[in-house]
Amino acid sequence: MPQIPIIMPQLGESIAEATIVNFSVQAGDTVEADQNVVEVETNKANLTVTSPCRGRVRQWLARVGESYPVGAVLGYLDATAEDAARVGLDTSGPAGAAAAADLNGKSEGGRPAQPPGVEPIVRGLPVPASAGGASYMSPRLKARMAELGLHAADLAGVAGSGAAGRVTVQDFERFVAGLETHRMTQASPMRVSVADAMRRSWTRPLASVGLPFCLDPILAHRKASHPKAAPTLYGLRALALALAENSAPAGRLVGQKIVHPKAIDIGWAVEVEDGVLVPVLRNADRFTLRELIPQYEALLEQARQRRLSPEATGGSIATVTNFGTFGLTWATPIPLPEQTLVLGMGAGRRVPHWSAEKHQFVPIMEANLTLSFDHRVLDGGAAGRLLTRVVHLLGHPERL
Repeated sequence: MPQIPIIMPQLGESIAEATIVNFSVQAGDTVEADQNVVEVETNKANLTVTSPCRGRVRQWLARVGESYPVGAVLGYLDATAEDAARVGLDTSGPAGAAAAADLNGKSEGGRPAQPPGVEPIVRGLPVPASAGGASYMSPRLKARMAELGLHAADLAGVAGSGAAGRVTVQDFERFVAGLETHRMTQASPMRVSVADAMRRSWTRPLASVGLPFCLDPILAHRKASHPKAAPTLYGLRALALALAENSAPAGRLVGQKIVHPKAIDIGWAVEVEDGVLVPVLRNADRFTLRELIPQYEALLEQARQRRLSPEATGGSIATVTNFGTFGLTWATPIPLPEQTLVLGMGAGRRVPHWSAEKHQFVPIMEANLTLSFDHRVLDGGAAGRLLTRVVHLLGHPERL
């Protein structure tokens, strides 16, 4: 009876590996073709691996909690030749045995197998996750750090004893030895991806501007609307309209040229366990606020369940983050490495406001709006004009 390998598939563009979360079926169970058999975690979502054909699970070679590259054999099915041929599977060839040897760490001759070359890349981010920092390091120190999978940013707290405060190999080894005295836990793939994105974002000169704005028009509009749009969606729609009028502020500096966006695709930050996901509303300038509500709600639910499809993430030109949901009134969020802008919305507070019509102070609900930006592309004046336009649009929610 042919043994059919269950292989780690390509789970999305530029995703090179995934971590096993659990097995939906056990050895000895009978499965149908395309049945979900393994749940895996990538740096963006929880996905499933399906059975290649009908058969009985012979064995699992993979282990829960470990990561495997695309193409690795996770286990085997016992299938009839007819079932295998029905889905076009070739049961001949030594490829399955070789891949299984990689998983077990041994080759056929009992020698340690060479691990497959895997270069994980965060989807939507143009720089590989293995990119290091810019600090000067000796070739010997670089080699030692590469061996342990560390970056220059990981040494930020190490006091160097070398010339001009340079971190020496001896400093590094003392630092590593000291880590062993602390409790350590494995960072999740998503946490590693967020850390890598923020490290690369910080290589640029970033700045922030802010303005207070009155929430009362939005609150009144939401009260009278059915269905009701989330406050974040108001900010996203206002930013989309402002950038549709002038997309230059969302351009990226590459060399000596500004790369302008082809579409007003805007994402928003959604907090999930141990990280943040950024679903994207495509062509947000072409739909009204009301038309965007169903898309927004559907993507929000998928993000919370970590079930976003590859088409629903990446490629956005700006992000909106509502840090007001945490009770924060002011923050300076960091734009993603491939973006120039991130719009932040703070929590509302009731404050006194001078009314020129009534010639007295009146209470209003006010919140702060911040715009963080790549200072290489924008100066304070351009950022301020963009933010002022967004505030103006938010003051007339019926036009969004």
